[in-house]
Amino acid sequence: MPRTIIVGLDGSPESRAAADWAAREAEMRGLPVKLVQAWEPVPAPMAEAPLLGAETQQHWTGRILREAAGALRQHRPGVQVSTEQLTGSPAEALLGAARDADMLVLGSRGLGAFEGFLVGSVGLAVVAHSERPVILVRAGEKAPASPGKTPAGTADGAAPVLPVLLGLDTGNPDAAPIEFAFEAAAQRGVPLRVVHGWNPPYYYPYGMAPDPAITETVAAAEADALKETLRPWRQKYPDVQVATESHCGSPSLALVDASREASLVVVGRRIRRSAVGTRIGTVTHAVLHHAAAPVAVVPHD
Repeated sequence: MPRTIIVGLDGSPESRAAADWAAREAEMRGLPVKLVQAWEPVPAPMAEAPLLGAETQQHWTGRILREAAGALRQHRPGVQVSTEQLTGSPAEALLGAARDADMLVLGSRGLGAFEGFLVGSVGLAVVAHSERPVILVRAGEKAPASPGKTPAGTADGAAPVLPVLLGLDTGNPDAAPIEFAFEAAAQRGVPLRVVHGWNPPYYYPYGMAPDPAITETVAAAEADALKETLRPWRQKYPDVQVATESHCGSPSLALVDASREASLVVVGRRIRRSAVGTRIGTVTHAVLHHAAAPVAVVPHD
């Protein structure tokens, strides 16, 4: 299957924002976009009602796809746009459609400018089980600035250029989220901001006074580990300006706070091939619900 960006549509303003975000991403990457929508046939007794039958339901879902595709083709004529109507459970259908895609883009209801996302059951299920990157976008999300601008610059009529933000665990680093973040920053022509959170020495919770010397030693070691983890990626992407931050404390809070000045937040999720549950990790879960920018969840082994 050719490289493609998949968008899950349900007719909501959030999903339309996701389609627009995906089209801009596709334009930067030179990829096609496929809009997909899943519908579940109504039970047989309900299907006998003229306004609830399968044909009526399929007609309206098809109309959503046609209208969204038409809008993208009009505003992004250089992007190849296709559509597909799927039958079955929305989460399962989206996972199947995105199995070989570059990424899957979904809409997620915003709770306010700095309050983050409301991630529904379908979104959580897809994030928890997808083996491809999943990006969540709120309604009203502003277009990223054009590639090649400096952090202080702005594109005509667009939002200020903001860095890509990567949350990194130096204890269990994986290549997939790191490469996704570097590639996203390179495509946009913006800096990459890498944030790492670490816990204080184990004896602090037991009432012992912090030892400044030990704290400084741990902080220096964590900062060195962060720089060492990123060393090969800096060499692979020499044109990407990288800023690193190592904080003592909750990585979730640090990432959520930093997301207010980011164009995209990238976090990882360890792949668990269990058929049940939505385990996505505490940091990723917090970022999904409270980040103030689109969030890319990149799975890794």
